[in-house]
Amino acid sequence: MLSGKLITSQGSSGIGCMMRANPRSLKGFGEEYANYTFKNGWDWFFHVNDPWETFKAQPTYFLSEWSFVLLGALTLIHAFIVGGRWKYHWLGCYLHGWTTEMMSFFMPDIDNYWHSQTTVILLGRRLPFHIPLIYPTFMYIAAYAVAHARLPRRAEPLAAGLVEVLIDLPYDIAAVKFVHWTWHDTDPNIFDRHYWVPWNSYYFHLTFGAAFSAALHFWRRVITGSDDKGKVSSVGREVLCAVLAGLCGMPGGVIQFLALYHPLHDVFGIHTENCVIAIVTVYLLIVWAADRSPGLNTRRQKGERTHWSAFILVLSLVVHYGLYLGMVVFGHPENEVSIGLHERVGPCDETSVVYTATGGKLQRNTYLCSENYDEDYFDFHCLSDPPLDGSEWYTICGTPFRNRAEYITILVLYCVLAAAVFRQLLFHSSRTLVYFGKNRGSEVKAKKS
Repeated sequence: MLSGKLITSQGSSGIGCMMRANPRSLKGFGEEYANYTFKNGWDWFFHVNDPWETFKAQPTYFLSEWSFVLLGALTLIHAFIVGGRWKYHWLGCYLHGWTTEMMSFFMPDIDNYWHSQTTVILLGRRLPFHIPLIYPTFMYIAAYAVAHARLPRRAEPLAAGLVEVLIDLPYDIAAVKFVHWTWHDTDPNIFDRHYWVPWNSYYFHLTFGAAFSAALHFWRRVITGSDDKGKVSSVGREVLCAVLAGLCGMPGGVIQFLALYHPLHDVFGIHTENCVIAIVTVYLLIVWAADRSPGLNTRRQKGERTHWSAFILVLSLVVHYGLYLGMVVFGHPENEVSIGLHERVGPCDETSVVYTATGGKLQRNTYLCSENYDEDYFDFHCLSDPPLDGSEWYTICGTPFRNRAEYITILVLYCVLAAAVFRQLLFHSSRTLVYFGKNRGSEVKAKKS
């Protein structure tokens, strides 16, 4: 249970009737803490909230949380079914997720987002259990699908990064609108937004995903002598490659921030949208050029069937895209209430320095200013008053769609694009990548129908 200095607890009032149900019946609603402590170290590391309370406060986040547990399990099962090195690829993605999330929380200059509370939450109420599972869900599916295109080494990691962004887009756009997490409102590195999603979130998924994939292939060549996806080495060597890739994905992504984003954004003041367009263009040109001269084994031959395991990934994608499209079609973000850790509230005129990876200095407000906060994806309308200065555990309220049709349109567009891309990769590129027993060095040809 959370403890510490309780600043205030807001009582009942008629404002609750604006919600589908009175939010003031939620456990902890309106309570504000300046600081928080835990019962012991285990309570800090691992905490379980009441599932019913979690669902009542944020039903869409509850569904999102457990969908990623399901998708993480499905992708891991798929990795074991297809054989080869794919289960180690999944492990590396999961370790990369842990590395990235922990570094973000413990480095002040990039500690700029706060997850809402979930059923199972870790690391001082900062890391939901399902968040590291997002990485293998996105990255594993992207890498496995792209592998069917049989691109050369220089292009395959870049294509995997691009497909990862395609999987991430509906999640980022819908989830932030339903306050599954919040961003620092004045941090210059995430100030430029796309439907309240920082453009740098897309840059992050693109570059970190590509860097992880490149690192995994590199370490396999160095440690095992081959990056062939079917030639499995010893368990120890394969795990070592996965661990090293999980550690190298983040610095590899940072290097790409240093090469393009920071000079353009920090030195020349170019909007982050243009930085993202620039690097996506570079990635696309390299992948497109590499795919212009396909080999014979890059396309499905007559009589070659898709192995049934591919439909596990199809199911995963349907669940993923369907959930976030369903949220914007049927959901009501104004009914979502997030009670937990958020950006600390404080004086509006106090600033702090943000050090960039290039050594530059930028400025952001030290605290959330409740008096002039103007971002449109959450506010304090379900409370009698905004949280007091000093609060870091408090309640925020989702806001209604200004134009629901726009959200539906953009997510339908991404769903259609994803359907076309994955159809080509999984069903019209090379034969399904499946490795069994003694045949693990090459793909197994599915039997003719």
